[in-house]
Amino acid sequence: MASPNAEKQSSGPAVSSCMDVPYKSFIPGGLKVGSVITVQGFILPQPFRCDINLQHRFGIAFHYNPRFDQNVVVRNTYEGGAWGKDELSEPMPFKAGQMMTITIICGPHQYEVFVNGEKAHTYKHRFTDLKEIDVLDIRGDVQLTFVQPYFFNLDP
Repeated sequence: MASPNAEKQSSGPAVSSCMDVPYKSFIPGGLKVGSVITVQGFILPQPFRCDINLQHRFGIAFHYNPRFDQNVVVRNTYEGGAWGKDELSEPMPFKAGQMMTITIICGPHQYEVFVNGEKAHTYKHRFTDLKEIDVLDIRGDVQLTFVQPYFFNLDP
């Protein structure tokens, strides 16, 4: 986690108007330890699923997938043309028809995911070349209102 004195810099433009999904943006220079991605939006009234994917050239490093039809959140990695073993957790921290804020923090060994300010999930890095993870892709039953990737400059 970044120190309180770390300089917060935008690594991409903030998007802060209602927008449809799928949403895709480039992460200049890829992820780094300390990168923070914030996604805000409205879960549709009758949702099925939504996906947040942190992608690299050959696959998906982190797939975060609330599945409303199964009442679980799935985390996984797609590499070499195949999905790894799903990590599932209940209860579902999202509610149909409500606003949500998801914050993903890239740590040295894992992602930490906060939902509406509460730590909800962790996911150990399976794809470890963080600088190669350079695309944020969001799709599914959500109306986005704000998306912002940040990185923290940890140099003194």
